[in-house]
Amino acid sequence: MSSVIDLRSDTVTKPVPGMRRAMADAEVGDDVLDGDPTVQRLEHRVAEMLGTERALFFPTGTMANQAAVWALSRPGTEILAHDDSHLVNWEMAGAAALAGVQVRLVRGAPRITRDTLAAALRSPSQDAPRCTLLALENTHAGAGGMVTPADELAALAAVGRSMKLAVFLDGARLWNAHVATGTPLTDFTRCADATMVSFSKGLGAPVGSALAGSAAVMEAAWEARKRFGGGMRQSGILAAAAIYGLDHHYDGLAEDHRNAKRFASIVAEAPAARVVPPDTNIVMTDLPSHLDGSTVAQRAQEQGVRFSVWSSSRIRAVMHLDASAADVERAAIILRDIIQQS
Repeated sequence: MSSVIDLRSDTVTKPVPGMRRAMADAEVGDDVLDGDPTVQRLEHRVAEMLGTERALFFPTGTMANQAAVWALSRPGTEILAHDDSHLVNWEMAGAAALAGVQVRLVRGAPRITRDTLAAALRSPSQDAPRCTLLALENTHAGAGGMVTPADELAALAAVGRSMKLAVFLDGARLWNAHVATGTPLTDFTRCADATMVSFSKGLGAPVGSALAGSAAVMEAAWEARKRFGGGMRQSGILAAAAIYGLDHHYDGLAEDHRNAKRFASIVAEAPAARVVPPDTNIVMTDLPSHLDGSTVAQRAQEQGVRFSVWSSSRIRAVMHLDASAADVERAAIILRDIIQQS
């Protein structure tokens, strides 16, 4: 059997030889004491790309998200986030544990809309918690990499501003939103007080994210990063991988998007499957009622393909730079056939 095709996430990529060389050759310093020159290069570049005053390099997107919540909310208040967002489902209740806030879920629709946001807002009451932050996500991973257009982000942020809320954008895959739509990154980010972007997904770096915003917000985020254990030393070795990804892998995101559409079209040939049309590099497949996601994933793994079990009835496949068009086609055929033959 040929090597395993791993479509569980775009985080499974391995650093390419050029990226490894860039890491080995990186100019470094102590980022906590004096500043690491390669980290500083990355931070300046991200701030310029996103149109912000400053950016901070973080080891993980989760830490950057939680630093943003800590910097932009207030303990004893609540924040608004979609019920299928990364912040809600995949960060170990960090908002409550670290920032002392509760999350009020915005329910309905695959992502936050103006209608669902309006429905989630509380009427003012001296007995209800005050809301301090609106958290948005673009692309929305739980909705299959769905893009929220920039004008819609701006409208959502305007609702938040009218309630005196800060706005945070989890843009772990914002690069994908930009490549898929051609919308300038700054059009997406201008709605937010802080934006997180990731280097360890579509850009293929082994580690790393950045948080960008105003100098004042980044000062608070720096404090949170230090408190959470994210003060790194010769972290230029890691930042060099992120810079390499920006230089060499950005354009490849378009191929991931093409592969996702091809994958979706093949799996959709199984009449009992409902495939969510992909905006970017993630494909969600809803299974017929007689099939269980874990069983389907196990059968696929036995044939050399790995998928994520998103729920008992939904399989997720994520395209990335380590999965060729041929790999993606083979994986799609296997999933289609499992569904058809079961």
